[in-house]
Amino acid sequence: MVDLVPRHAQSLVAEALADTRVVLVNGARQAGKSTLTRLAAANVSPTVIRLLDDPATLRAAQDDPTSFVEHPGLMVIDEIQLVPELLRPIKVVVDLDPTPGRFLLTGSSRVLALRTLPDALPGRMEIIELWPFSQGEMTGEPDRFVDAAFRHGPGLSHTSQWRRKDYLERAVVGGFPEAVRRNQRRRAAFFDSYLTTLVERDVLELANIERRGEMLKLLGLLAGRAGHLLVPGTLAGQSGIPRTTLVRYLELLASVFLIKSVPAWSSNLTQRAIGTPKLAFVDTGVACHLIGQDAARLGEPGGAAGPMMENFVLMELARQLTWSDERGSLHHYRTKDGVEVDAVIETPDGRVIGVEVKAGATVRAEDLAGLRSLASSLGERFVAGFVLYTGQQTLPFGDRIRAIPLDALWRLKP
Repeated sequence: MVDLVPRHAQSLVAEALADTRVVLVNGARQAGKSTLTRLAAANVSPTVIRLLDDPATLRAAQDDPTSFVEHPGLMVIDEIQLVPELLRPIKVVVDLDPTPGRFLLTGSSRVLALRTLPDALPGRMEIIELWPFSQGEMTGEPDRFVDAAFRHGPGLSHTSQWRRKDYLERAVVGGFPEAVRRNQRRRAAFFDSYLTTLVERDVLELANIERRGEMLKLLGLLAGRAGHLLVPGTLAGQSGIPRTTLVRYLELLASVFLIKSVPAWSSNLTQRAIGTPKLAFVDTGVACHLIGQDAARLGEPGGAAGPMMENFVLMELARQLTWSDERGSLHHYRTKDGVEVDAVIETPDGRVIGVEVKAGATVRAEDLAGLRSLASSLGERFVAGFVLYTGQQTLPFGDRIRAIPLDALWRLKP
C-alpha cells in the first residue's frame, strides 16, 4: 500500500528521539505525518497516541492541558497546531525529566510562527520537515543527487531511458499519497478537496481572512507564476488584492506548506545579484491542477512544461536537503543583467553547486550562461554545474559543467 512506502525521514525521527526530548514532524496536510509517527513509535514502550482531530480528545486538551500531557513514556500528539497551549506544559514536563524521546508531535502548519505561541521549547525540540513523497521514495531509489554532486562534482555521470513525457507525467501526479494512488479524474477530485480544506480550515486556524474567494483566486494566479520571481507588488496589481493583504496571504499559504519561497543567493564575489526570492509550489501536482494542465497539455507549445519542471526539480532538491549528508541551503541566482541559475546549493563551508533545469532534450549554449558565470565568479568554491534535462546521456560542456538526465535526481547516490 502507498501508506507503507518507506520514508527517508523515518530514520531521522528515530535518531532524534534517541537524544532529543521533543521531536516535531512538521509538514503539509496529507503528506503522511501520522503514518510516519506511528511507525516511528511502534517499537517504543510505553507509548500513547493522542489525535487532536478527534473532538473529544481536542476538548480534553483544551480543558486541562497539564493533565493531558502526563505520561511516563513516549506521547505522540497529532496536529499540535490545534492546541498550541499544550507546548507550555510539555516544556514543564521535559524540564523536570530531561529523558530523550518524551514527545513526538506532528503539525500541519508552521506552529512556531503562531503569534499566540508560548515559549517554543528552545534547545529541547528538534523539527523534522516531512514533504509529500519524493520521486525516489515512490520507486525505492536512493534520492542522493545532492550528496553525489558534492562528492563527485563534474565526474558525475548517468544514462536514462526516460523521455520528456515520462517526466511531465510525474510532475502532474505530484507526491501526495492520495494523489499518487489515484487515476487522473479521481486525482483532480482529491486536489479540489485538498485545496478547499486548506483554505476553509487550516488557513482559518492561523488567521481570519476577509474574503475566501480572494484566496482561491490568488492560488490560481500563483500557480501560473511558479518558478518566477516572487514580487508582491506585481501580484497585487494582477490580482486586485491590496499589497499588505496579499503579503499576509502569501505568509499564510507558506505556513500551511502550500507554497515555498526560494531565497535569492548572493556572494560578495557577485555584487550584481538581485535579492528577490523565487516562488515555488511544494507539490507540483497541485500547481498543475490549479492551471488545468495535464501531461499532454504541459508538453504542447505554449504549455507550462518549463516552469513546472523547474518547480519539480527545486522541490526534489528541497526534499533531499532534509536528509542528505551534505548540509546545504537552497537558493536561486539572478543578476541585474538577467543571468540566472535555477538552483544554487551552498554548504556551510562555502562550496557551491549550480543546477539549471531544461524541459527539452537539447542543451544550447545560452542554457549554460548562468552556470559559466557562477563558475567564473566563484573559482575553486564552485564544485560543479549541472543542466538537468530530458535527454538520455551525460554530456560535457567545458570546465566543471555537465548536462545530465533529469532522473539522476533520484537515481544517483554517492
